[in-house]
Formats: sequence, C-alpha cells, structure tokens
Amino acid sequence: MRWNRKEYLEYVTFKSNKKRMFVELMGPLIGLEDEWRSQGATEDEINLTAFDWDYVVYTNCGASFDVFGTQEEKIFEETKEYIITIDGLGRKMKLMKASATIPLPMNYPVKVMDDWLKIKHYYQFNEERINYNQIELAKKQQKEGFMVRAQIPGGFDLPRQLMGEEELCYAYFEQPELIKDILDTAADTAIKCCERVSKHLTVDHLAIHEDMAGKSGSLIGPIHIEEFLKPYYLNIWEAFKENGCTVFTQDSDGNMNSVIDSLLECGLNQMYPMEPAAGMDIVKVHQKYGQKLSLKGGIDKFILRDSKLAVLRELEYKMQTSMQQGGIVFGLDHRIPNGSSLELYRYYVNTGREILGREPLNKKNKGWMRQAI
Repeated sequence: MRWNRKEYLEYVTFKSNKKRMFVELMGPLIGLEDEWRSQGATEDEINLTAFDWDYVVYTNCGASFDVFGTQEEKIFEETKEYIITIDGLGRKMKLMKASATIPLPMNYPVKVMDDWLKIKHYYQFNEERINYNQIELAKKQQKEGFMVRAQIPGGFDLPRQLMGEEELCYAYFEQPELIKDILDTAADTAIKCCERVSKHLTVDHLAIHEDMAGKSGSLIGPIHIEEFLKPYYLNIWEAFKENGCTVFTQDSDGNMNSVIDSLLECGLNQMYPMEPAAGMDIVKVHQKYGQKLSLKGGIDKFILRDSKLAVLRELEYKMQTSMQQGGIVFGLDHRIPNGSSLELYRYYVNTGREILGREPLNKKNKGWMRQAI
C-alpha cells in the first residue's frame, strides 16, 4: 500500500497511528530469487509486489552532496567470480558477483593531510552540484505525495571511504585536524546545497549512511561523536531543519546501543535497521527513547530460516500493542537472507498483517496463521 508524504511524516513523528507501517526495507540477497523459484514462487513474489508492502515514494532533492566531478569508473579486471574497477578517486573496488551488491575498496587514497588536499576539490561546493531540472520535478512530485530526500555523506563513513577503518580510527588520535577538515568541507558543501534547494522546495527527509558498528558495538564512542560527528551533523541538520525538514535518519548496522544518546544530541530522530543478531532489541530501544526516536526494521531476518513458531513469537513480541502507537516502521532488520523459506516468508507477511489488523493476502485463508503452527 502506498503512503503519501503527509501520512508518512505524521506517522514517523508520532502524530498519527491510524494505520501501522509494515515494509520490506531492503529486499533479497543475491541468489535468493533462484531459491524461491525452485520453491514455486511466482514472479510477483520474486519482485515482492505480491506481498502488498507499505511504502512511500522518494524523490531526489536535486543536489549532489558527495564526491563530485571525478572521472568515470573503469573496469580493471573481470572474471566469472568478481569484477575489479578503478573509481574516480583511484581506488580499486572489488565486487564478488555471486554474493555482493556493493564493491569493497582494496586501497584508499588518503593517509595524511597532503593526500586529502589533492582530492579535496571533489568534495567542495560548486554550482554544478545543483540540478534545477530535478528540483522542479521534485517540487511537482512532492505535491503528488512523494517524499523529497537529501542524502549526505556519513560523518564516520566519508573519512572511512577515504582512509579505511583502521587508518581512520588511528587518525582520530593522531590526525584530528585531517578528519575535521574532511567533515568541515562536506558540511560546507551540504549547507550551500541546502541554501539553493530550499529556495524552491522543502526537503522532507535528510538521510545519512554510517554502518559504524559491529556485533560488539560502535567503532567510535561518545567522545569521538562529540568532537567530530556532532558539529558535522548539527551544522547540516540545523540548516535543513530551519528550512522545514522533518526527518533526520541514520542507517547503521551493528550494535548502536552505546551511542544512541550521543547521536540524539546530533539531531537524529530516526534510526534503522536495528539488527537483533547484533544485540539491538527494537522494543527495548523504543521503551527507552519513546517519541524521541522513530525506528525502522528490527524484526529478526533469520526467523525465515527457522519455523512458524519462531516467526509468530518474533512478531508477537516486536508488534506488541506498545509498539503500535506510531513512529515504528515494522520490517526485517536487513536483506532477506539466502536459505529463507518461501513458505515462511508468506507466513511472516500474513501473520504480521493479522497482528496489525490487516486482511491476509489470501482472504479465503483468513485466520489460518496461528492455527497452522
């Protein structure tokens, strides 16, 4: 079911809970489509349209906030198993065809300040970053119910992309001026983009990607967030918020429990995907932060390899009454994993719909969900 802009914004800001949002956040991992076809999936099930997921349509605000003006990516090597490309920053990027959708860097362009200064211009503002045709299109689409989104580089992820995780973590202590200059440059660009875009339309959703944690916790702590990320986040968020932006959301896998308080001080009001395998319990996070923080995801994807009883228990816990008061976008905590049963996925969808007061997809089987265990 498609939600319009107003419905979504009222829901995630806890102003309305007339209906609950149940989504598929990220779709299947590579290879799952073939597994499901062998289990009898229809093509509508493969492309997920058969499951009538809730969704809101996004459109780009018309500004480019990340690296800009580099040369086109070139193929360096390709085999049946992988492809290696050279990106605009000179990094070798390796993509494993059978298992990945995102290539990983094999080397990084920045070790010291002089390295950064050679590529800094790719992150500085220039007027070519603004696409006025897209702005006009977004303005029209917004009136049709689309959400207008701005995607900015992560305060952790941007220097990580330039330096790698290990070098970055050392640099917080050994080269703090380098990290601050990278983030100050990116913030200046984002604010100038915001100034130009906001003359024409309101950006609804400011999004930032970090992936800054593993199972044992965040790769940086509250002290680093206070010194490095907070100025970056707040300077950008305040510019967008002053121009009417409503949602500031962060995407980060892993266990973020130890830094949520610090990130709320950075202006965030939505986080996802809340991975249970990494120690994230969306119910407990909601109990702690309430309407300060909208949450997306949180349902353990690995129940789709387990049993109907496991699915039922997970959904009854995650979709309990206290979680249905608005602000929670229910969905799996990441991509649908390989090995997931099509039968269990169908059961997961219908059980979730029943708990949330929806009609099952097969109305003739209404009420079968609990009885089938």
